[in-house]
Amino acid sequence: MKVIITTKNFNASDQLKERIEKKFQKLDKYFSKEIVASIMLSNEKENLQKLEATITAGGMIFRAEEKNTDVYYCLDKVVDRLSSQMSRFKTKMVKRHKDQKEILFSEVPDVQETAEEIAVVKTKRFAIHPMNTEEAIMQMELLEHSFFVFLNEEADGVNVVYKRKDGSYGLLVTEK
Repeated sequence: MKVIITTKNFNASDQLKERIEKKFQKLDKYFSKEIVASIMLSNEKENLQKLEATITAGGMIFRAEEKNTDVYYCLDKVVDRLSSQMSRFKTKMVKRHKDQKEILFSEVPDVQETAEEIAVVKTKRFAIHPMNTEEAIMQMELLEHSFFVFLNEEADGVNVVYKRKDGSYGLLVTEK
């Protein structure tokens, strides 16, 4: 596993970096392919420390974050969440007997709205790959997001799945 640690307003000790590497190596057991883990450590308001982790494995993306006054607590919680996500994904894939498909996903850009103007403060680009609606919903749930953009292999177009307020799912189909 390749672990990339970055910091923002945070001074990570060598001991902490070693502990992060050791903890994340345990997640190697879920995939035979190369796994890349990107870790962001930052200091937040009110003496809180935040640990964000994004793992790319087998073409899928897994993400978790935690805020606490103890960064080691954050590390344990994030690794537990990622382990749970990866285990659920692996179990679902084995049950469905499907090959994993490569997906790249981006978060919703932050938008700041004012009465006079709307300013886009961040733009993210991402690649979309073919999958069916069920796989897109599974990826959205793994990422704990409220929507997911994908290339629908059944309808041959860009679609968006989203979680509705009542807990059900919706599908947006693009037309020319």
